[in-house]
Amino acid sequence: MSKVILTGHIIVSDLDLAVIKSELETHIRLTKAETGCLKFEVLVDSDNPNKLTVYEEFVSQADFDSHQLRVKNSKWGRVTKDVERHYTIRYQD
Repeated sequence: MSKVILTGHIIVSDLDLAVIKSELETHIRLTKAETGCLKFEVLVDSDNPNKLTVYEEFVSQADFDSHQLRVKNSKWGRVTKDVERHYTIRYQD
C-alpha cells in the first residue's frame, strides 16, 4: 500500500482571505481527525499572506479520496472553491 503525499500551495484572493483564514483552524482540526491522516499542515506564507502552503500525508489512496470527498462537501470546500491551487501528489511505499 502506498502512502499519498500532497504538497503545494493555494493562492487566495484578497476578497476571500478573511473567510478562508477564519475557517482554517476548523479545516485543520477536522482533517487531522480523519482516518488515515498521518500529517496535515497549512501555513500562511511569511512573505505573501495570500499564499497558503499545504502538506498532507495519508496512509492510502482510499483515505486520501475520503478526505477529498469530505472537503468537497464541507464549509471549507465551499469557501475555497475559487482559490488557485498548485499541488503535486506523489506516492511512497
